[in-house]
Amino acid sequence: MQKLKVKGKNILSGEIKVSGSKNATLPIIAASILSEKKIDLKRVPIVKDVVTMCHLLKYMGSKIKINYTKKNISINNKNKKFKNVAPYSFVKTMRAGVIVLGSLLARFGKAKVSLPGGCAIGTRPVDIHLFGLKKLGAKIKIKNGYIFAEAKQGLIGTQIKFPSISVGATENVIIAASLAKGITYLKNCACEPEIKNLTDFLNKMGANITWSGKREIKIIGCKKLKQVSHQIMFDRIEAGTFIIAGALIGKKLKILGIQTNLLNTEIKILRKMGVKMQIKKDHVNILHSPKIKPVKIKTEPYPGFPTDLQAQIMVLMSKAKGKSQIKENIFENRFMHVPELNRMGAKIYTSGNLSYIEGPQNLNGAEVMATDLRASVSLVLAGLIANNQTIINRVYHLDRGYEDLEKKLRKCKAKIFRIF
Repeated sequence: MQKLKVKGKNILSGEIKVSGSKNATLPIIAASILSEKKIDLKRVPIVKDVVTMCHLLKYMGSKIKINYTKKNISINNKNKKFKNVAPYSFVKTMRAGVIVLGSLLARFGKAKVSLPGGCAIGTRPVDIHLFGLKKLGAKIKIKNGYIFAEAKQGLIGTQIKFPSISVGATENVIIAASLAKGITYLKNCACEPEIKNLTDFLNKMGANITWSGKREIKIIGCKKLKQVSHQIMFDRIEAGTFIIAGALIGKKLKILGIQTNLLNTEIKILRKMGVKMQIKKDHVNILHSPKIKPVKIKTEPYPGFPTDLQAQIMVLMSKAKGKSQIKENIFENRFMHVPELNRMGAKIYTSGNLSYIEGPQNLNGAEVMATDLRASVSLVLAGLIANNQTIINRVYHLDRGYEDLEKKLRKCKAKIFRIF
């Protein structure tokens, strides 16, 4: 089994170009099922989850070509024998697999999709997905670990107010409603930039989707879809991860290929912590930041602080002089990295959805185990500032969402290597 070896205390400097967003790519690939026309996606992150999603569509009947050098994917779904089944073997490793449910229902009127897997960071039920699709007229039942959905007469536009904010449910219903008859009004939607990248993609294909408010969307169902070329937005979580790496042990580290206006909350909090940055429209320069201050934060849906950066900022909090606090409002089981960080010398304790971090602490290298995607990269960050050597097990979690992480860090003078 592959591991990462990190030798700490090497000052980071240089440039890191951020990859395309995994969280934008997955629903866009799922949405491509709606169309029989050719679809070209650019700036695609070639990570495990994206490859798995491509394999799922190939199983269903798509013709997909991945250009690993240019980071492009070409998709053609014109297949009369296209399957409307997403098996457990594909969906078990990634949460986003359930997003094909809305696409299959909209195009074929029926779908059989396995209940999803992914990181073990909470229950993350699909109830809100099914709530929205039922409102569009789908009949749904769950049996033997699968979702069976049917809409014999097609989906019908309606008014839907989500009972709580859900990124995946918003994406699933937007995709399904794009081909529904009539008009759909969605309220209490998630409004992450990745969802807006999805609606931009769908509109290029011929959908008629407008954001009528911060969390409100109007969708006029369409019948004809066009051939399209679309560029994936930058990965906000990767950008935030590398900015935090620079704050931890950087000296003139430049993070390129981003839109800083989409990172306002993260930048505001990091500045409050004493991180010295030069903010430009499309890049950030992180300067030496020796005096880190404690803060209290809470994770929230966008534009709040993202839960996907909670583990990473916790490492930075371990360098702050005083006590910091994180309130995790999105997932109920997302502090699994805490015992591993404590093994490295951090002083963190949790109570329910609250985590308290006392600093500053000197971390020491240890053999640790990744428990989920974002926890794995928090251990990499800890290893970068720890004395001696850190060995990180279960790096397959990391490979689900970070493209060329070791290569990007080594280019900036980090000593990090994969061992087998």
